[in-house]
Amino acid sequence: MERFKSNGGEHVNNAYDPTLDDPFYEASFPNGENRTVRPSVVSAFGHDTLDRVPHIDFYRNAGSVSGHRAVRPSLQELHDVFQKQNGVISVPDIVEDDGETSDGTPSDDLESAAPVDKSQGGVKFGWIRGVLVRCMLNIWGVMLFIRLSWVFGQAGWGLGIVVILLSCVVTVITGLSMSAICTNGVVRGGGAYYLISRSLGPEFGGSIGLIFAFANAVAVAMYVVGFAETVVDLLKDNALLMVDELNDIRIVGCITVVLLLGISVAGMEWEAKAQIILLIILLVAIVNVFVGTFIPATNDKKAKGFFNYNTKIFLENFAPDFRKGESFFSVFAIFFPAATGILAGANISGDLRDAQKAIPKGTLLAILITGVTYLAVALCVSATVLRDATGNLNDTVALGTLCDGSSAIACELGYNFSSCAVEKCNFGLMNNFQVMTMVSGFGPLIIAGTFSATLSSALASLVSAPKVFQALCKDNIYKALHFFAKGHGKNNEPIRGYVLTFVISVAFILIGDLNAIAPIISNFFLASYALINFSCFHASYAKSPGWRPGYKYYNMWLSLFGALLCCVVMFVINWWAALLTYAIEFLLYIYVTVKKPNVNWGSSTQAVTFVSAVSNALSLTAVEDHVKNFRPQILALTGSARSRPALLDLAHSFSKTYGLCLTCEVFVGPRSEALQEMNASMEKNQQWLRKTKRKAFYAAVACDKFREGTDSLLQASGLGRLKPNTLMMGFKKDWRTAGTESVQSYVGILHDAFDYEYGTVILRMNQGLDVSHFVEAEDEMLKAAKEQQVLENEITPSGGKSRGLFRKSRNSSQQVLTTRVSVCGPPPEHVAKMNERLLEASAQFKKKQPKGTIDVWWLFDDGGLTLLLPYILTTRKKWKNSKLRIFIAGLPGRGELDKMEMKSLLKKFRIDCTDITVIDDIHLRPTSDSLQELEEMIEPFRLHEGVKDTAEAEALKGEWSWKITDEELNTFEEKTHLQVRLNELLQKNSKSANLIIVSMPIARKESVSDYLYMAWLDILTKDLPPTLLIRGNHKSVLTFYS
Repeated sequence: MERFKSNGGEHVNNAYDPTLDDPFYEASFPNGENRTVRPSVVSAFGHDTLDRVPHIDFYRNAGSVSGHRAVRPSLQELHDVFQKQNGVISVPDIVEDDGETSDGTPSDDLESAAPVDKSQGGVKFGWIRGVLVRCMLNIWGVMLFIRLSWVFGQAGWGLGIVVILLSCVVTVITGLSMSAICTNGVVRGGGAYYLISRSLGPEFGGSIGLIFAFANAVAVAMYVVGFAETVVDLLKDNALLMVDELNDIRIVGCITVVLLLGISVAGMEWEAKAQIILLIILLVAIVNVFVGTFIPATNDKKAKGFFNYNTKIFLENFAPDFRKGESFFSVFAIFFPAATGILAGANISGDLRDAQKAIPKGTLLAILITGVTYLAVALCVSATVLRDATGNLNDTVALGTLCDGSSAIACELGYNFSSCAVEKCNFGLMNNFQVMTMVSGFGPLIIAGTFSATLSSALASLVSAPKVFQALCKDNIYKALHFFAKGHGKNNEPIRGYVLTFVISVAFILIGDLNAIAPIISNFFLASYALINFSCFHASYAKSPGWRPGYKYYNMWLSLFGALLCCVVMFVINWWAALLTYAIEFLLYIYVTVKKPNVNWGSSTQAVTFVSAVSNALSLTAVEDHVKNFRPQILALTGSARSRPALLDLAHSFSKTYGLCLTCEVFVGPRSEALQEMNASMEKNQQWLRKTKRKAFYAAVACDKFREGTDSLLQASGLGRLKPNTLMMGFKKDWRTAGTESVQSYVGILHDAFDYEYGTVILRMNQGLDVSHFVEAEDEMLKAAKEQQVLENEITPSGGKSRGLFRKSRNSSQQVLTTRVSVCGPPPEHVAKMNERLLEASAQFKKKQPKGTIDVWWLFDDGGLTLLLPYILTTRKKWKNSKLRIFIAGLPGRGELDKMEMKSLLKKFRIDCTDITVIDDIHLRPTSDSLQELEEMIEPFRLHEGVKDTAEAEALKGEWSWKITDEELNTFEEKTHLQVRLNELLQKNSKSANLIIVSMPIARKESVSDYLYMAWLDILTKDLPPTLLIRGNHKSVLTFYS
């Protein structure tokens, strides 16, 4: 929840351009008022109004850099009784954000980011420099010059085209999905991480973001080592090695990455200029290849297999010729990394002028251009170069000589390469990785192109990794990494991230051989592609009204196909690397899920969860309830979720995560005050339940009377079959002093529950249940501590380092806490002991129960709820040491028979118990002491009309209708004595039980007075361990049928 504070309509925002806003002016109204208003308000309606016309400012994020965050009048302001202050209608037009999110951490959204001062050189890129150039440079890699000819030699140009097209299918589908996600709202920095996290939530985003940033960091090392290997080959050819090949690769690699780091740290503008230079070199090298195919081949080139364009060569190279155990999939696995790099533009989304337009346009066009380039270069080479050649100028034959086998075409062209069939040749598509250099018009340009391809890819990865990592750290999903969230300079450059990326890169460069790590990097990238595709599918499948992408050329099923295709390609490239990628992602997913970061991005996961919940709830309504599937759905009258923890814990033990549990509160009082208090408590209570891992919902109503509010809850709570069926409440311990209306309300709630056919449960604990006064005291202490902190911050200057001043501020602010605490002195000793016992009892059901028994006094058949609830308790871990003991009423002389019948019934119900006791003396009269205790309990509430004459007795009944009459006592004497006798038996048999369950007596409406009924409940449960009075709704909740 965002918090705002009024600042007189003034919001200091250096990036905001006030000229974009409607000007205010003084307007006069018919009633003689003058008020500063916006012209849109007056011109639209012709009079001043609190309502506001639709405007973009009402929809901005807090601290927006492009305009003020305006607040429309609340519904209450428009709906409440009209009031004026000093004759003027006052509604704030602008509010100022306090710079924090609901969890107290600094907010960090695109709209609330630090504004860029363009006059000081802040850089924002368009779609060409920002996306198109970067993606093309990243996709055009070393593969273009070194491995592409080999791929088409092995697969032939027929399957070679399939390899390139299949790679493009993966990247195009991913590009379409990414375009849809990018155009569904403002895109912030973070690239793939941002897209996935905002679509699928922090669990998926946090896991893929970390491995994607790491993959980019290691990719820097891979590209730099590729560059270093080319340089060392040149040094070796010219006998200029410094140490040896491996150490020279390390030396050149480290020097190179230092230079690249310097370009990156210098700023995005310098990095962009370097990319342009590298692109020009690369384009010249590519053109050089095409030009070379038209230059007549020299004898040297012919000896190496190059004969310019020839139809016979082209047809010969059509079919595949897999050698040395290669296959289509192995060749595809080698080529596919060349198609990656489509996220190079998205990864710097925070540095794009308009990411929503730039990313789709630049990425898709880059895929098209690079795909066509790969196909064109490969086909040109396939039409001009043979698969095998010796390179020997003397291997010539007369033109037109007929040869057999693969060298037949060479013979027709005047060369005999038949020796390649029996011994290894060093030239041709299959043998020479430097075919492009040979084919080109000017060989050194290809070397320059190779340098350009490796360095541009390395530079793009070196920029991408810190940007993605910074976005991940800003979201504070991994709290230990928040150090790397800080940016520096005009463009908020992640200098700390650059240093970390540099360290990782150097570490892998020093290894010198990255063949083992390369497949893992490719799988990391593919995992990102898979999740981007799945994000698009998931968001479309959820059909959330918030899913409104501006880019329409996508299809949810195509995105799902793309996600599955990415997963398949991962295993095709390297099965163990795919498994490792999934394992790492799964572990990170579990970590983020367990940590539960306090973020809410409106992910499609939430939308799908909601849709599934509604669908499942609707499907339940089509099925009749069945006794086998009965489970207690608890409506617990706890008040505030924190007020009666023992009641809530026991209710939660019944429902756990398998049933519905509502913790309910009724706000009594004037409607306006009660509503305000209720609205303020809703989110707070639900958050507390979630924080304390109580699987329950908080529900509240505001009413003039407590019983009316409870009646509303009983009638309207739930949804379809997800509706409470059991009312659970605490025993009214103060019924003798609470007043007539309070007692009538309490008993009336029980009558209402029976009327609505609820099962009813009452919990009594001798120490009581209500700890709300402790909760209030704790809140007061927290409030005092916050005031103390505020005072410390005010006294200590920002950035002040003086220890003496700091110590002084703490002493001064300590007065706040001391003053608050000293307002109420310590309670008397007996009250303190009572409070201590109450706190201990309130946590009794939260901890594991000691070894003991749950005594079930199943006296009346109520459908089985009295037996089912204690059985459910024994299935919970906290109660596993508590065994069931069953007590039933029986006739004298039938004890063994009744016991056998109950044992047989429990066996059919599959409910185990340690003992069954038949109480055959329950009909005996209670002792005189017990009866005397009952008499003293009800004496203040008796009418004693029997000693009056008839007229006076009738007058007393009319005036004191709620009192217990002598006639009533006589009528219900046996039932009253039964409650007293039961208490005696409970004291005798169950005094040491962990929990006692007793069938609740029912008071017939209009026959038993409220006070007599309360006396029954009180005397029945008096001076016992925690006791539950249970009465089912007399519908079976147990069955022995399968």
